Amino acid sequence: MKTASLRLLDVRFGNRWAEEVHYGWNYDDFLRNDDWRRGFISFDSLLWDPERDRVHAGITSFDHEVAKAFDRRTRTFLDTGFGAVVDRWDAKFHRSFVRRKKDGCFYAATALLHCVDHYLDAPGGGIFRHDPETGEWTKLCTPVPHAYIQNLVLDEERDLLYAMTFAPEYLLRYHLETGEVENLGLIGSGIAGMAQGENCVLDGDGTLWGTWSITRAWSHDVGANANRLFRVRPGAERIEFLQAGLPRTDGAFGFTKPEGFFHFGDGWVYASGANGSLFRIDPETGDARFLFTPVADRRSRLASLAPGSDGAAYGVTGRDGRCELLRFDYRRTRFEILGPVADETGEPCWQIHDVVLTGDGTLYAGENDVPHRSGYLWEIRPE
Repeated sequence: MKTASLRLLDVRFGNRWAEEVHYGWNYDDFLRNDDWRRGFISFDSLLWDPERDRVHAGITSFDHEVAKAFDRRTRTFLDTGFGAVVDRWDAKFHRSFVRRKKDGCFYAATALLHCVDHYLDAPGGGIFRHDPETGEWTKLCTPVPHAYIQNLVLDEERDLLYAMTFAPEYLLRYHLETGEVENLGLIGSGIAGMAQGENCVLDGDGTLWGTWSITRAWSHDVGANANRLFRVRPGAERIEFLQAGLPRTDGAFGFTKPEGFFHFGDGWVYASGANGSLFRIDPETGDARFLFTPVADRRSRLASLAPGSDGAAYGVTGRDGRCELLRFDYRRTRFEILGPVADETGEPCWQIHDVVLTGDGTLYAGENDVPHRSGYLWEIRPE
């Protein structure tokens, strides 16, 4: 396994996160500190452009530098021109880069970093179209005033984009041909925290899967079974709120909050959660089954998996600087750990938010929320 850290920026923060930033700062403090404003970045959303052999990256940035591309031929990061349409409140593309085959364009949506004291100052997240051939970015709409967008899912067959917003947490449907926006309603009230996971996903029939949370407004505690699954069938006018979720890995009462959702074309829907554990969901019944926890001896996550040409999916599990490459053979429901993710200098990967596979089998992994330095784009070649 050969691993490299691709460094758009490499600003070091020492121990300041623990000493003053974590529970001491708010949004405006980051803007006043040049090193944090510029250098505290994460690679949150990835998309491979096979025609130009570039990995497009949606980046978290207080400096509004939220769209870059890594050119695999020249080994350099490129500015994709998003600055022509960016608003000062656009702070990241969070799991919201998709590619539409019909027109060859990319679609993306902007998420937030500011707090509610700036809610009325910020206009809301936009949905954008990017033509990689011309480099042009076009803002299509702001679906909900003041609310920002955490995730985009493309339904190519029906010319739709699904979007989850925050805050509040709405599920939206955007019609690409007409520009119509449908607000399908709330998926969370905030009482149990953020209801949504990192993303939602379409299954093979075009049904959208995600997670919602109950309210229990009559109680001070939503309970252990608050996080549940939803689905939206093709053409449905409403969200179907399922009354079940991912089981607890220890068999106890309650549901596990999903983190990531995946579909590999094998008839199932998969979800991660609970310290990087993996679950399989029956799309007919909504019943979920716990499969395994790849790393059980420490804090972990498994936010993203990318299917490869070998019938397996690849991702990075682990956390807090102890990350490892995972190969999941979904046909046999088996996994293997292929090795630690660190570069040639010994610098370890902190944690991974999104991954993408290129045509030659190289995995690119976006690192996020690193407290002591800038986040990197990791290049991993399994061997």
